[in-house]
Amino acid sequence: METRIRSGFWIVILILICVMVCGYSETRRPKNVQVALRAKWPGTSLLLEAGELLSKEWKDHFWEFIEAWLNNESENADHYTAKDCLQKILTYGKSLVTGQLASVFELSLTLRSSSPRLVLYQQLAEESLSSYPLSDDININIIDGELNEGKEAKKADPLLVGVNPRSPGGKCCWVDTGATLFFDVADLRLWLRDPHKDGDIFQQPELFEFDHVYFDSSTGSPIAILYGALGTECFKEFHKTLAEAAKEGKVKYVVRPVLPSGCESKSGYCGAVGTRDPLNLGGYGVELALKNMEYKAMDDSEIKKGVTLEDPHTEDLSQEVRGFIFSKILERKPELTSEIMAFRDSLLSSTVSDTLNVWELKDLGHQTIQKIVHASDPLHSMQIINQNFPSVVSYLSRMKLEDSIKDEILANQRMIPPGKSLMALNGALVDIEDIDLYLLIDMVHQELSLADQYTKLKIPSRTIRKLLSTLPPPESNSFRVDFRSDHVQYINNLETDSRYKQWRSNLNELLMPVFPGQLRYIRKNLFHAVYVLDPASICGLETVDNLVTMFENSLPVRFGVILYSTKMIETLEANGGEFPPTESEISEDLSSLTIRLFFHIKETHGMLKAFEFLSNVNKLRMDSGEEDAPALHHVEGAFVETVLQKAKTPPQDTLLKLEKDQSFLKSSQESSLFVFKLGLAKLECSLLMNGLVHNYDEEALMNAMNDELPRIQEQVYYGQINSRTDILDKFLSESGIQRYNPQIVGDKAKSKFVSLTSSIVGDESLLNNVEYLHSAGTIDDLKPVTHLLAVDVTSRKGVKLLHEGIRFLMAGSANARVTLLFNSDFASDSHSFIFMKAFEITASSYSHKKKVLNFLDLLCSFYANEYMLGSTQSSQTLLDKISELADANGIQSKGFMSALSEFSVEKFTAHMKKVGQFLHGHIGVEKGVNAVITNGKVVQVPDSVTFLSQDLHLLESVEFKKRIKHVADIIEEVTWENVDPDTLMSKFMSDIIMSVTSSLSSRDRSSESARFEMLSAEHSAVVIGSENSTIHIDAVIDPLSSSGQKLSSLLRILSKCSQPSMRLVFNPMSSLVDLPLKNYYRFVTPTMDDFSSTDLTVHGSKAFFANMPLSKTLTMNLDVPESWLVEPVIAVHDLDNILLENLGDTRTLQAVFELEALVLTGHCSEKDHEPPRGLQMILGTKMNPHLVDTLVMANLGYWQMKVSPGVWYLQLAPGRSSDLYVLQDGPEMHSTKRITIDYLRGKPVHLGVVKKKGKEHEKLLIPSDDEDSSRKHGDQESWNSNILKWASSLIGGNGHTKNSLSTKSDNVTNGRKGKTINIFSIASGHLYERFLKIMILSVLKNTQRPVKFWFIKNYLSPQFKDVIPHMAQEYGFEYELVTYKWPSWLHKQKEKQRIIWAYKILFLDVIFPLSLEKVIFVDADQIVRADMGELYDMNLKGRPLAYTPFCDNNRDMDGFRFWKQGFWKEHLRGRPYHISALYVVDLIKFRETAAGDNLRVFYETLSKDPNSLSNLDQDLPNYAQHTVPIFSLPQEWLWCESWCGNSTKARAKTIDLCNNPMTKEPKLQGARRIVAEWPDLDLEARDFTSKILGEDVSPVEKVVSPPVEQQVAGEEDLETKAEL
Repeated sequence: METRIRSGFWIVILILICVMVCGYSETRRPKNVQVALRAKWPGTSLLLEAGELLSKEWKDHFWEFIEAWLNNESENADHYTAKDCLQKILTYGKSLVTGQLASVFELSLTLRSSSPRLVLYQQLAEESLSSYPLSDDININIIDGELNEGKEAKKADPLLVGVNPRSPGGKCCWVDTGATLFFDVADLRLWLRDPHKDGDIFQQPELFEFDHVYFDSSTGSPIAILYGALGTECFKEFHKTLAEAAKEGKVKYVVRPVLPSGCESKSGYCGAVGTRDPLNLGGYGVELALKNMEYKAMDDSEIKKGVTLEDPHTEDLSQEVRGFIFSKILERKPELTSEIMAFRDSLLSSTVSDTLNVWELKDLGHQTIQKIVHASDPLHSMQIINQNFPSVVSYLSRMKLEDSIKDEILANQRMIPPGKSLMALNGALVDIEDIDLYLLIDMVHQELSLADQYTKLKIPSRTIRKLLSTLPPPESNSFRVDFRSDHVQYINNLETDSRYKQWRSNLNELLMPVFPGQLRYIRKNLFHAVYVLDPASICGLETVDNLVTMFENSLPVRFGVILYSTKMIETLEANGGEFPPTESEISEDLSSLTIRLFFHIKETHGMLKAFEFLSNVNKLRMDSGEEDAPALHHVEGAFVETVLQKAKTPPQDTLLKLEKDQSFLKSSQESSLFVFKLGLAKLECSLLMNGLVHNYDEEALMNAMNDELPRIQEQVYYGQINSRTDILDKFLSESGIQRYNPQIVGDKAKSKFVSLTSSIVGDESLLNNVEYLHSAGTIDDLKPVTHLLAVDVTSRKGVKLLHEGIRFLMAGSANARVTLLFNSDFASDSHSFIFMKAFEITASSYSHKKKVLNFLDLLCSFYANEYMLGSTQSSQTLLDKISELADANGIQSKGFMSALSEFSVEKFTAHMKKVGQFLHGHIGVEKGVNAVITNGKVVQVPDSVTFLSQDLHLLESVEFKKRIKHVADIIEEVTWENVDPDTLMSKFMSDIIMSVTSSLSSRDRSSESARFEMLSAEHSAVVIGSENSTIHIDAVIDPLSSSGQKLSSLLRILSKCSQPSMRLVFNPMSSLVDLPLKNYYRFVTPTMDDFSSTDLTVHGSKAFFANMPLSKTLTMNLDVPESWLVEPVIAVHDLDNILLENLGDTRTLQAVFELEALVLTGHCSEKDHEPPRGLQMILGTKMNPHLVDTLVMANLGYWQMKVSPGVWYLQLAPGRSSDLYVLQDGPEMHSTKRITIDYLRGKPVHLGVVKKKGKEHEKLLIPSDDEDSSRKHGDQESWNSNILKWASSLIGGNGHTKNSLSTKSDNVTNGRKGKTINIFSIASGHLYERFLKIMILSVLKNTQRPVKFWFIKNYLSPQFKDVIPHMAQEYGFEYELVTYKWPSWLHKQKEKQRIIWAYKILFLDVIFPLSLEKVIFVDADQIVRADMGELYDMNLKGRPLAYTPFCDNNRDMDGFRFWKQGFWKEHLRGRPYHISALYVVDLIKFRETAAGDNLRVFYETLSKDPNSLSNLDQDLPNYAQHTVPIFSLPQEWLWCESWCGNSTKARAKTIDLCNNPMTKEPKLQGARRIVAEWPDLDLEARDFTSKILGEDVSPVEKVVSPPVEQQVAGEEDLETKAEL
């Protein structure tokens, strides 16, 4: 029976096949699409990439890999292929990493993610070679004549700074010592006999954080950098020589892997794999979207025949197609292969749907989830469905839905909005919009690497998972300085002062809405603004003036001051935080006198008079015309003036008495001492807003209030603050700290964290062999906080820091321990060596003694006083003092002195070398620098800063609260297995906590989380993996969304390489009204098949779309990481309008894109101020400092520039920007900032700037007053005055014509004279490029002036980019291709057409070079009939934009004029609605009025509503014209048949081929009919294009334009009115 059924089944199948195949012609065979993306730079060596990847894992792996490869290089390798080489490299690499890290290493290597690092090394190699004149024999001997090629490449793209250098004289390796280059090992060996001889003459080569420093190198030795490649013979010889020299301490040996061009044949059997082929990238998505062809905008030119490279790609036949699994059918009936495949093709091509009925759509999301969760491989099923959705949707819509799935989804959607997607990796939320494969690999690698380290520390796997998933408390910079004391002098009290009694006291008013900027007048001390200042400083007196003014204006703030004397602070610092015992040592200064007089007036005349006194001091200072600090006579005069009216005795007598008897001196000193202890004197003047530290100006106060208000509102809302709450006490009790140090808390605390795990793992590790000091009686207690003090005991500051460390422990700390790392050179007969020996012996043998801290404290004091102040005391005196102090503190001097004399110098020298390598190589602290490393947080202590024991207490409390406590709690609960009970002591546990907290802090991840466990996951979710997996993914996904398409691929890759556990809850949109996905999608990931198994070719990864629909028009888009700028470079067919049925015999459409540039982005900020909008910046290399330029947007201070792999230098542009500002990095100021680009994924650069001294009140942008700002060249104070001196046209990219943009009036180009007209346009697809060429010709034929065209590069086809240089030469115009990457923070458009519209308007201030003054936008489909110079020179009356209003004399279109009714009529308020096909931008006015920033703000607000901005490029400027004013151009500047009457056509200066919403006439048909000259211009452009591309012109029938109709009586009047 079963046999009969089975045979019947096959009969049905065969009948179906016959029916489907009959009439199935060859031309209807399904077609494929294949896409590749290659890097702009040539391929790099796979072997060298492997070394770079391993060094990221652990620096020593780089050297271990080199040794392993060199030791096995002699193997016979004649038959090796690319795949064999890959396998061999992976074998060596995987031997150095463990577990799942090996899989990540393999994926990263096949992704070629380290290639940019090698390109960077090429740049450094080129700079190395160009730094020295090479000898003639090396210079002349050029191989293969490729040198010119390299130079041309450089010329072609100046941004590609990492061009591989030519092999100098056939040499493949050289060593750079800073003084000379060595190309021969023999010469190097001669130099190595005395490498120090050139040290003082020549500068040492600069090293970078990514450099490979040989692990046995000594820190202070001369640097020798080897440029060469593993695999070459010369590398082997140089490496051997330099490694030996490094072990002997002769050199600091560094390798920069470079395989110079021409050396590939000398690089061994696998050394050159990857260098001969273009570098094809992976890690991006490709979509083929079904295109809306409502207006049939397709080119009718004949389809060109192009390359028909058939891809050997094999299709996955195991995928289900309409219920059939063809792999199984083919197994059973192999003899019917061709018929079965034809049947499959037919099924695939007949199932494409881009519409469904409403009832079919209703449950489509739920049906999709059902299909996924019931699949044997849910991740694969999700990927197949959402990446081929138009082909599977009809099948999905017919599935019967289970109620349990729908019910669970709906229940979950009560807690999370439908369609919302979220993802967390080990508990930390990941930004789904920003995630890409490179970031995901980084995150996974980071977690696996930590897990591997913790396993070596013997932490159980369950605890590891818990540690990795534990998030620190929310990141908070809101540490408040607890300033509560009697030293605060308040001028008012809102709750008790009579002047505020009319105010209401209801706190609920805080929750009521008010206008932006409006203050709430509530009788409650909500805001305490306390200024810390020196009353005899300029900033102090100006601050008091501002304070009094704001008080008098009844600002709802409680104001106060804490006064201090700078001189007293200096005295306190010099005396260890105490005043000298005798008052005679304290000299009176003006600040102290002013404070004492303030206290006297406060006591005798009240607080208001005291503040009046300070105001009078400033008034007298200002009246005298002096800009310096106040003098004594100002203070005395102010005192007399203030107390004169109320004085019972002559105020002069009172003044003399006060000056003489030193009254209130104690109060004055205590006030200064209080400020010193708070640590706020370092800031000169500062504001404490409820304890939060801010700048002191008025703007900062308002910003501080705005920041604080939401916190107060939230607590009022939740009832945590009520009318009885003392807000200051509440805030300072919850998060108050006793001291402020900008290096530890505050904006300048740019925390640097390093992992200390590698320094603990292994018996020989440094931190396993150091001894710790503890507070008395706590030596056996667990110490979660570890302070490593790196001190230079040959400097006063170093000894001071050491002394403060001892005092810190003496003050008592239950949570912290301290160890000393001596960071200085020493001579064995020096005083400092005896001092260091004494400390080492004390820490190792006597740390348990009761008075050991007292002994060290006294020793420090003696050493600092006797040996650090230039004293000539003998060493014996120091030894005698040590013996005396030991006896006095319970340490047996005999044993101690014996240990001191027997101390091994060799052993200590070896230990100091280890310390030096640890501090310099691992921590990043140079020799001689003092620093504190607290559980991995590095705080360097500059010589200008006094670091006190109180700072160590602050560091301990802040770090314990922020990052240590939650880890310590987990570690203390661990049940240890396989650990010797004898080692389970407090030191072991403290080491574990130090290691874990340091490594967790050094990882880069979000501190945000979500409660995924609240969502049910029984029926509508997928749960994969075990509880002990290192990686755990929690996700909420809408599979039928664009993010779901990308996530399904990423999760599948992740599941293969790291076996994570996953809990995926599905959250589709409910009640769909349209198809959620109208595209096909492929995510490109590398495979082993990308590497040839027959030769050394590396094919690289590609996207492959099999069996795409033939009759649907598709448009191609790339979904690339945020930092990639890509462009098509090979594409015969129109990628904007792909119609596969036109391919003819070609089976696969090919397209190759290129990574044109990486985008460097950042945010620029100025503390306590708005971002410095308009700030101009330039970026370049050492050799060419200005390659790119940009300006800072007001929107988040955002900026971006195009870069390529290399070392770049960012600086402020010459002119107003650099005159006013300087770059700020933490507490330091710099003129340049070095930026390293060595990865395919960019990281935002956070750039701080600060105004220079004396420039604080100057504005960056000074608006010009005249109406037409772009004409104003002579005004040196105008914002644009300095631009033309430095601005470069290189921001736009290739820029084939590099003429200066400051075109002068006598400029002559091909007979054209006058000022250059700049015209900007954008086109996508072959049809619009055809229109664009016609527009160019029409502009040129109507003007005699030079013209420069600017084109948006993003969407131009390769053919257009090939033709345009020739066209520019033939017709005598300039052009430039510009581009701008859509910022990640700006709401993204998804449709290509809307993205193109957005590019027309959103980035006008930043897409062009800063030197460009004016530009005209002309639509690609426009024909120009007038001289555009007339429009270019038109006075725009001071408006940044000029558009033509829509004409309204074609009455047939009245029903489509939406701006005449409803919302638009109300919004415009009589202003015209303008058309966006032609407009003028005065870029000077546009930038100085921040028009671009305003337009982006409007866009961000409106674009999130899908119903607004339906015509984005047009609606946006019209909507914003109240803020960004528009100058209305005369009507004749734009005529369009759809909206204008035929009678005005004769006067039209430009004709636009607008879409007609009534007729929907195709563009080409309309063009031939409407514009008489269009066919001739078209033929000319097509003739020229064909000549350049070497193709025949397909004839196009000319269409005679209809005659112009006679004008209807009365129509002229209407038209005239419309033009007004």
